[in-house]
Amino acid sequence: MPAKSLPASASSKARATASSAPTPPVDTDTPPVPVAPVVPFETRVAVGRKLREKTPRGSHAHLGNTDRDIIELLRTSSDGRVGALVPLRYGRMLASPFAFYRGSAIVQAHDLAGTPNTGLTMQICGDCHLANFGGFATPERTLIFDLNDFDETAPGPWEWDLKRLCASLMLAARQFGFGDTLGVEMVRAAVDAYARRLDEYAHMPTIALWHEQVTFERMLGLAQTERVREGVKRGIARATGRTHENVLPKFAQHVGDHWQIRDSPPTVFHVHGATTLFGPEDDWLGLGDWRKLFAPVYKSYVSSLSPDRARMLANYTQEDLAFKVVGVGSVGTRCLVLLMMDTHEQPLFLQFKEASRSVVSRFFRNVTPKHDGRRVVEGQRLMQAASDAFLGWGSGPFGRCIYGRQLRDMKISAQFELFRADGFREYASLCGWVLARAHAKAGGCAAELVGYVGKGVRLGEALSHYATDYADQVERDYEVFRKACRDGRLEARTDADMAADFMA
Repeated sequence: MPAKSLPASASSKARATASSAPTPPVDTDTPPVPVAPVVPFETRVAVGRKLREKTPRGSHAHLGNTDRDIIELLRTSSDGRVGALVPLRYGRMLASPFAFYRGSAIVQAHDLAGTPNTGLTMQICGDCHLANFGGFATPERTLIFDLNDFDETAPGPWEWDLKRLCASLMLAARQFGFGDTLGVEMVRAAVDAYARRLDEYAHMPTIALWHEQVTFERMLGLAQTERVREGVKRGIARATGRTHENVLPKFAQHVGDHWQIRDSPPTVFHVHGATTLFGPEDDWLGLGDWRKLFAPVYKSYVSSLSPDRARMLANYTQEDLAFKVVGVGSVGTRCLVLLMMDTHEQPLFLQFKEASRSVVSRFFRNVTPKHDGRRVVEGQRLMQAASDAFLGWGSGPFGRCIYGRQLRDMKISAQFELFRADGFREYASLCGWVLARAHAKAGGCAAELVGYVGKGVRLGEALSHYATDYADQVERDYEVFRKACRDGRLEARTDADMAADFMA
């Protein structure tokens, strides 16, 4: 029996109802993932090789636009930070040209905007210097080596990460007394490892690439000398001791019926306490005690976690909250540490850090994210082999963007002052390896990168020149910065000097 057709009036009504029905919300922060046609591997390699015509590999020796006022750039990057801590930031940067380099990512991002790039844009770290690599535990308790700082992550040219890494290797070689000869060897080692591993990852099945991890066990097996092997073993031992349980007695004390974080100004203090470095004009001070200040932050953060992680955190009680100064470039950004306890009196430390505009986004045109905390978290998840179990984002008081993660969970950093030449060379190779894995995973264009980079010899030569010349530029910038601190244009104070303010 044929189906009956609707009367014209009913049909019109149905169309009107359909057109007026609410459409599902569109998440504008996450662009749709295009479904690209399958392109043969060799074709993709050829596309990358052809990019050499537009951007010769030798052009990466170019320093970029170094005609700028670094003092104004540093002031721009200090906007919005806790005012009393900005001098501490500058004081830490005064320690050496390498320390200055770590704290001045905005300067190099400005300069890199004037350099040639291939047009292959992907999620990049944005602050890829050698001290932003380190060890930490995966949720499965495997100790891995990876990139570990993503405050500046954003879509950008892959070359920016590699150039920042190479310049940092040269500066480190100079700082620790090895000079440019070892610096060039380190750059070549990093670029060689980057090229070799890219070729490996370009041929690797997608799911294998996304599961790839550079574990400390693999590092032990690949160590080329017994001294380096012993260094890796010491790293494993240090990581094993850096658990929440071991940190608790050093970082907190039992007061009455709860645990309280110890004040150690200027690096750790309670926002509403006697040792606070917040001025009376700061908006946070008007929000009452820490629970009132933090409740909306925590609620927002937990909503970004997977249900199982949120459920796990529901088994903990909040004991105390304090402000913690971290790093060199991050000094003065708002960073809070939350101490929590489960029913077995086992601690969990969570760190909540303010996320501001990425230096990459300032100088490379791309979509501006609506939430910088989410930008950091999603960039980190995309680039890391495995991310913290409690990595999430939220909104702080007065609309500030934050992201959260564990404060310490077997996290370790390299002790460069203990390195010898062979250790630095192997560390440089390791960083190149990890960066290749991150770019291959995040960019999805390892084949094109292989076509462009080739065996890495030509690119390594160009980046050796870049790293040497840019290290010279950093040293000149450092002298300008140091002079500005001496003549009072910038105020700089050391940790010890500021700590003395609180001594009886």
